[in-house]
Amino acid sequence: MVMTASSRAPQASGSSDTERSPFVRLNELLAPHQPGKPLISLAVGEPQHPVPDFVGPVLAKHIADFGRYPMNQGTEPFRQAASAWLSSRFKLPRPLDPKSEMLVLNGSREGLFLAAIAAKRYVGQRPGKPAILMPNPFYPVYGAGAGAAACEPVYLPTTVENGFLPDLDAIDEATLARTVAFYLASPANPQGSVASRDYFTRLKSLADRYGFVILSDECYSEIYTREAPGSALECAGPDFTRVAAFQSLSKRSNLPGLRVGFAAGDRKFIGMFLELRNIAAPQVPVPLQHVATYAYGDEAHVEENRRLYRIKFDLADQIIGNRYGYRRPDAGFCVWLNTSGIGDDVSVCLKLFKEAGVRVVPGSFLARQQPDGFNPGAGYIRLALVQDGETTAQALHRLVETLG
Repeated sequence: MVMTASSRAPQASGSSDTERSPFVRLNELLAPHQPGKPLISLAVGEPQHPVPDFVGPVLAKHIADFGRYPMNQGTEPFRQAASAWLSSRFKLPRPLDPKSEMLVLNGSREGLFLAAIAAKRYVGQRPGKPAILMPNPFYPVYGAGAGAAACEPVYLPTTVENGFLPDLDAIDEATLARTVAFYLASPANPQGSVASRDYFTRLKSLADRYGFVILSDECYSEIYTREAPGSALECAGPDFTRVAAFQSLSKRSNLPGLRVGFAAGDRKFIGMFLELRNIAAPQVPVPLQHVATYAYGDEAHVEENRRLYRIKFDLADQIIGNRYGYRRPDAGFCVWLNTSGIGDDVSVCLKLFKEAGVRVVPGSFLARQQPDGFNPGAGYIRLALVQDGETTAQALHRLVETLG
């Protein structure tokens, strides 16, 4: 079943907990308490690996470019580099046109938010209340984007039974007919599941039939320990119609503070998106685009990044073993643990903080309650393996010792 905005009961403050940042809620939950041991945070998905060596020299070389306004579309070298990277990394129907099918972003977060508004303009009138579909649990910016676009957020539960991806067969035709956009995260946050080529193809068929836009969040695509994930663009057809993929250097290149990413795909959508950003979004500084241009031309630092994550997942395999329904994720750097046999996820998070000094996120904070009362994140905790290997091992040992 799906959940609509009208089924959420607001608090007296004017907004419900489910509409607030999960990390603000976590801060408030833990604020009255002290960590039982020196604090280790596995809560925020902020990569902690070293910044690539090339960043400083590239910035220094182009420091004078901070003195001018950038074009909102992005510099030509950046768009060419990002387009070339997409063509080399994925099996696309054809190379993307850097001029009309590529758009620089202040990280994928900003792009995913504004994309909902652009999608509504692209799609036009819908029968009934326009809707935006998204997985549940999900990245909070999806819900914020739906709200900004005056669309009803429709939450599609992702569970172990459906492989932690939205069940496309469970969406009724009336909902699909009024859908403006479908947010999909592959690799998924928090579970690390990856959509297959068949899944992308089926979703594209629905988009073509009902006329909505696929907003494919692929920012974790380069963090994997087995097979490289695919892209929605691979199954989008020769004109990438009704498909836009979003990428970021935050995870791929360990540059969360750079705030550079891109959207690529359907040229009509990208054109309307650019028009929106021209009046509603800040430009990306040119020196940062120079860094990004270099980053998309270099794979050595990405391979090293993957090696470091592989070490930490090897540690998780050894230390957690078969406890808490653990499985090594297909991609991404998050671990999704079922601790329902120990207690509710909020209590488990408090226990880990107060006794072990380990900070994690309750799964229910990352999800929304369905109309039947089911919260698909309840009973789970999310760990982001962003610390170094030694710190990660220490945190995982503490977790197992505390939870049993």
